[in-house]
Amino acid sequence: MADHDAPPGPTPAWLDRGTSEIFPHNPGSTDGTDNLVARIHSCDRPLRIKLGIDPTGADIHLGHSIPIRKLRAFQDAGHTAVLIIGDFTARIGDPTGKSDVRQQLTPEQVQHNAETYLQQIRPILDFDTPGRLEVRYNSQWLSQLDLGKTLELLTTMTVGQMLAKEGFAERYGQGSPIYLHEFLYPLMQGYDSVAVAADVELGGTDQKFNIAVGRDLQRYFGQTPQFGLLLPILLGTDGVQKMSKSLGNYVGLGEDPLTMYSKLEKTPDGVLESYVELLTALDWDQLPENPRDRQKALALDVVAQYHGSPAAQGAQQAALTLVQGAAGQAEAVPEFSMAAIAFPVKSFYLVSAAGLCGTSSEARRQLQNGAVKLDGQRLSDPNQTFATPADLVGQVLQVGKKKFVRLVE
Repeated sequence: MADHDAPPGPTPAWLDRGTSEIFPHNPGSTDGTDNLVARIHSCDRPLRIKLGIDPTGADIHLGHSIPIRKLRAFQDAGHTAVLIIGDFTARIGDPTGKSDVRQQLTPEQVQHNAETYLQQIRPILDFDTPGRLEVRYNSQWLSQLDLGKTLELLTTMTVGQMLAKEGFAERYGQGSPIYLHEFLYPLMQGYDSVAVAADVELGGTDQKFNIAVGRDLQRYFGQTPQFGLLLPILLGTDGVQKMSKSLGNYVGLGEDPLTMYSKLEKTPDGVLESYVELLTALDWDQLPENPRDRQKALALDVVAQYHGSPAAQGAQQAALTLVQGAAGQAEAVPEFSMAAIAFPVKSFYLVSAAGLCGTSSEARRQLQNGAVKLDGQRLSDPNQTFATPADLVGQVLQVGKKKFVRLVE
């Protein structure tokens, strides 16, 4: 049995690394009610660490990996990760930071996205050690709430409190519509904490309001309120804006080793240290002083996490081959099969279908900007048409300096 009167002890390095805020936080507390370190040292059972993810899209990027990596750190320290797949809340979509109402998804879309999410995070979490992971779907309890229970949840919060939430306040001030079902999102996410009896909830710094609602609801239902642990929002590979697929400044967890490596070895100096801290276990002070070597170390480590060390080493060598323009360049590039493409095909569609651009409109822009090459020859006409796969087989399609595929049948 742990000594509940003992001083909290030092903050574990794994808990402190990359953490923006833990709340509530009373440094002098020893009973674990408002000091997470004291709770960790004094509790005689593994803590239940909640992370909710809403599968509103099919792909996860490195920005999404930050709370998942922290969840793994709790697992390694002996605690229980409770990963909540928001298959019910995803039908609404988190309104946090949104300037308008989110499109609601069908149950089939949500299920497909959830399956791809779990595949992509397997390299991060411990799925195998008994007692270290629970994967829960919040439809298990939220779909069972009747009108009476929903009304009870609504009585725990005022309209004024909801309008104080960032995003809602902005939209209200601008006269943009706010629908009543959006007010339910923070309450449903908070009720997740009640349903799984969470001790700690992880989230980005933009999730403080939602996590605090969870604390209030746990208190209302007679549970000990959870701690909130907030993590930074990762800037994208442009070093300026939040990492986002729509902005094209992302590194996807499902991307091939060469693409991942090529993006990360160009990480801007201004965000390099934060990338090392948030995405790896590397010690910044032990890395080479040369920024270029630090970029390579970051890229090699991250690719190894998701694809293994041999693939990471191969990607590093392939990237060097591409930069040097050596013979045999095509063999260093991941392959893209054109089997599913209907020919004749226009260049903008080919670039998009090959995964080198997130959307057809982005592909058009890249072509018009001269950023696309086919076997080293620049393509600039988005409507240039290729009649058959035979016109393209074996050639390297390239966007910018970081994205390459070899076209195969």
